[in-house]
Order: sequence, then C-alpha cells, then structure tokens
Amino acid sequence: MTIRTLAIAAALALAAPVTAQAAPAEAVLDVAGPTGKLQGTMLSPAAGAPVLLIIPGSGPTDRDGNNPLGVKGSSYRLLAEALAERGVASVRIDKRGQFASAGAKADTATLSVAAYADDMKAWIAEVRRRTGAKCVWLGGHSEGALVASVTAQDAEGVCGLVLISGSGRRLSDVIREQIASNPANPPFILEQTDKALTELRAGRTLDVSGFHPGLQPLFGPQVQPFLISLFSYDPAELVKAYKGPVLVVQGTTDLQITMVDAERLAAARPGVTLVRIEGMNHVLKTAPADRLGNMSTYGDASLPLAPGVADAIATFVKNAR
Repeated sequence: MTIRTLAIAAALALAAPVTAQAAPAEAVLDVAGPTGKLQGTMLSPAAGAPVLLIIPGSGPTDRDGNNPLGVKGSSYRLLAEALAERGVASVRIDKRGQFASAGAKADTATLSVAAYADDMKAWIAEVRRRTGAKCVWLGGHSEGALVASVTAQDAEGVCGLVLISGSGRRLSDVIREQIASNPANPPFILEQTDKALTELRAGRTLDVSGFHPGLQPLFGPQVQPFLISLFSYDPAELVKAYKGPVLVVQGTTDLQITMVDAERLAAARPGVTLVRIEGMNHVLKTAPADRLGNMSTYGDASLPLAPGVADAIATFVKNAR
C-alpha cells in the first residue's frame, strides 16, 4: 500500500508564488435546498478558478467558522481569503436551520449526515451553474469532512475531496477518546459517556435524564437521531470507496482529531495525499500542545492561519489529476 505523504516544506515549494492581483469578488449566494433556502458566500479571484466548497464542522458553526460557544477565530473566512490570494475560489456556507440558512427546515427527528449531503449536492449544482465549472472541490472541516465524504459517494460534479482535521475513525470512538483525555472528568462522566456511545452506536436511543448536566447537550434526546446517523459511518471506508483525488490535511497540535486519524484516512487506499502541518490545531491556527494555550486561539480572529495550510490546499486543487 502506497501513501503519498507530502512534508509541508514540499507543499510550500510546489505552491505557485502569490502575485499582486485585483481584489477577489465576493458575492452572497442563495440556493434552494431540499428543505428551504440555504445561503453562503463566494469569494472568487478570477473567472475559471477552481472552486472549493467549505463544509463547516459540528454544532452551530457559521460560514466564517465561528459559533456562539466561544469559537471566534474566523478560520473559514481566513482560509477563503488565503485561497483567493492563491488563485482558488471558495464558497463557505451556513448549515440548514442555522444563521442565514435558518429558513431551511432542520427537524431534529430526521436530521442526518445524509440530509446534509443532500444540501451539499444542491450547493454543487448551484456553484456549477453560476461559475460554469465542470466540477467543485469539497473541502470539509472536522465533521464537515465526513459530510464531504458521504456527499462524494454519489454526487455529480465533484472534483475531489479536501479533508481538513477530519476523523479517520467512527466519531463515537473519537468522542469517547476526547472525553477520556480530559483529566478534569471524573470516572462517572466516563461511564455515562460510554453507555451513551454504546447505545447510539448500536442505533438505539436512551434516557439520559440522569446524566451529568454537562453531558445533556451532547447526548440529549433532541440530538440522538443525528448522532445515530453520525456514528454509523466509518470515514476510512468512505475514502476507500471514493475513487477521485483526496487530500488529507492534519495539524500536529489538534486536541480533537489526531495524526492517527489522518494516517488512517491516508491508508484507506493508494493515492491519498497526506499533508502534516506542524503546530496547527483544530481551528487551523498555530498553537501549543498544552490545552489552555491551545484553546486560547479558538476565540482570536486576529491570529492568522497556520503557515502552509492554504498553500497545501491550493497546490493540490490546482494540480491534482
């Protein structure tokens, strides 16, 4: 099994030099999704540029990569701007039922990864119609990487996948590991977490009314149908089944997704490209490995993207075959 692994130095060397050019054109896009109007922002440096659809991560994360739970680093906006400087257009979006896509119905009883994939298919069709592009790259971040991989299984007009900080294991395993890794969590928290994950992974809902209040938002009855859907997918198996170009981008100081996940995705089949970004955390910023220092970057939009991440993505989408 061959894995093409690019050191970041190589990615930088291959990247086209950034030259002075006109300011990229920004436009708000609306698309008729399966359950109502979806909205996003296109940033395009020039006609004919390759287009990356940036698919957001979990929870109430907006098109810029921010959410009301304390994440205000504007990572997706910064990525879109950096890609435009490198000749790549992007569309970043609000998920159904949230922010400017609030009009698109998001029934918690029926919400699923497949439903989000249907929304991405609507976005692909609209971007192709608007730009004349033959295909669109799917750039999923975190949970969005799974949505991208599910979408690509049967969508028309997909150039390839860019999986950024995406899990290589079932997300039930990742959540179990994340909660266990926090030394502040007492044993009973771990026991309740394990019970919930075991039941949901088996496709069964459960009563969590007696769980610790800190676990209620994570495993509450309103989100259990979506979690059952989420946990049903093996990300590496999806990558194995998809035959187009795949780039896996992973930071070494990511506290939520590890290099183990990235390496499992890259090993799913021959031809997957893995780029390791030294010192990059989950919100694509340079950060230390210690939890306090790492988390402090989540709320700071003034911090730039980690060096190399935009170069690696731009180089891949402009040169992959």
